[in-house]
Amino acid sequence: MKVKIVPSQHAFEVAAGETVLAAAIRQGVGLPYGCQDGACGACKCRSIEGAFELGGYQPKALSDAEREKGFLLACRAVPLGDLVIECPELPAAGMFPVRKMPCRVISLRRAAPDVVIMRLQLPANEDFRYHAGQYIQFILRDGTRRSYSMANAPDSDRQVELHLRHMPGGRFTDHVFGAMREKEILRIEGPYGGFFLRDDSPRPVVLLASGTGFAPVKAIIEAMRERAQRRDTVVYWGCRARADLYLHDWIAAQADELGWLRYVPVLSEPKPDDGWTGRTGLVHAALMSDLPDLSAHDVYACGAPAMVEAAQRDLVARCALPADRFFSDAFTPAQS
Repeated sequence: MKVKIVPSQHAFEVAAGETVLAAAIRQGVGLPYGCQDGACGACKCRSIEGAFELGGYQPKALSDAEREKGFLLACRAVPLGDLVIECPELPAAGMFPVRKMPCRVISLRRAAPDVVIMRLQLPANEDFRYHAGQYIQFILRDGTRRSYSMANAPDSDRQVELHLRHMPGGRFTDHVFGAMREKEILRIEGPYGGFFLRDDSPRPVVLLASGTGFAPVKAIIEAMRERAQRRDTVVYWGCRARADLYLHDWIAAQADELGWLRYVPVLSEPKPDDGWTGRTGLVHAALMSDLPDLSAHDVYACGAPAMVEAAQRDLVARCALPADRFFSDAFTPAQS
């Protein structure tokens, strides 16, 4: 079976029982996507011609009204024959090959009560390339997967940094925060995702993060610094309390050093002993207050699904942000 993309007219083969997105990733075709789990809606596109089956997904990712208009989720759509879809396509340069490999835990640092910064050493013989902002998946022993964004720009020493929040009862993070030790061997696959800086745009950049959604934002800042990019950039990082801003000193130092970078931390529930005198409330509300006209900006949002959804809705409706200049990666937690 064949899937054709319009308007690009690119076409690729899909195996029996394979989803549109899985086939695209396998062949290096640049469809936009995020969670691969039917939860975020980033891979939404419109069916022009052909039949398909749609697997289970979360209603917030695809509404009934959108289904009636022919929209589908590429991560859940299995073609029943040749299919034509309408979808924006990512540049081929962003589609590095997906690889599966072992890695070794080289450090675990508790950055906040519920956040660990993990560094992994990748094999010396693996040519693992990615764009800052993309993510990897851990493959657990039972075959289940856990996704985490890489928090550093590509490293010549083949090291990857991850920011992991403890999800009590979660099989993987319970292990990370409990029994995991340095030198443990894990298995990963990646890179995945379309959340990375569009280098061909000259527009100012807004990086909007909540919680550990700061991880890919950190990677993007490092990559911009290393490439000596000077696009005006502002980071809005929203957390509940001061302790949750686990790399506040790092990003503040970057903003002091780099003339093109500003940093605005926002706390939604500061504690009395935080002594917080900065911005409070919803992080995307602070952004809208400061930049009521985003018609000339690109916005990259990462973090809790509720924040990403609210930001996309409100920035487009109230701040004149063109819908195709909102790039996102919603962190959808695993069920166990």
